[in-house]
Amino acid sequence: MKNTVKTFAKMKAAGEKISMLTCYDYTTAKLEEAAGINAILVGDSLGNVMLGYPDTLSVTMEDMITYGRAVARACHDTMVVIDMPFMSYQVSASQAVENAGRLMKEGRANAVKLEGGAAVCAQIDAITAAGIPVMAHLGMTPQSVNAFGGNRVQGKTEDAAQQLLEDAKAVERAGAFAVVLECIPADLAARITKELTIPTIGIGAGDACDGQILVYMDMLGMFSDYTPKFVKHFAELGKEMKEAFAAYDREVKSGAFPDAAHAFGAPAKD
Repeated sequence: MKNTVKTFAKMKAAGEKISMLTCYDYTTAKLEEAAGINAILVGDSLGNVMLGYPDTLSVTMEDMITYGRAVARACHDTMVVIDMPFMSYQVSASQAVENAGRLMKEGRANAVKLEGGAAVCAQIDAITAAGIPVMAHLGMTPQSVNAFGGNRVQGKTEDAAQQLLEDAKAVERAGAFAVVLECIPADLAARITKELTIPTIGIGAGDACDGQILVYMDMLGMFSDYTPKFVKHFAELGKEMKEAFAAYDREVKSGAFPDAAHAFGAPAKD
């Protein structure tokens, strides 16, 4: 059965947890779908893990469309959400609708995600009015890294926590079908989750959220530039990949690969 916005709503109502992972390519998306992941986020985190940028700010609409449609081709049951990159929605509601439409038509998304609270509610309202589902994103929003002065936990003071709660309620009223809560105190995430009717998806926000999301390269131990506190390694594929690459290098240089089992014989004679 295809996972949709209705699936998310039903799972929250039933108290069932929602699983999400990022993905950026066809092959990995097929594996995530086979594993039963509810939704894939084609995140602008691809700027870090795929393109090698120090942040997400340089990611373009064309990047998101290219990677998004690669993932979408692999997904039949899994919901595909594509991030709206920096400055693709902040200018105006009309700009936001146009770019969200491109992600749906060209990127083959099932929904889009954008960062921000009350300041982007006009955009959320306009996008949803156009028939495009929107996932919101609050807390540590990577596109605001310069305004925050770095990647920092948000909502630690009483005033900041109250603002996040108000922003969460605002994006719900504007029409968001779910909201990502990133790097906020667990008790605040629990309160927001309890007070919203839409699902919350946590990343570094404790276990009370309605679902969880991680960057798949983080949870597989593949990305080694840095490891956020909230990441659990479910495998150490980075180590295994390095060992496999090194073994290949040795066998090629020694002449052990390819051997007769990996070569084609001469054509049969008439």
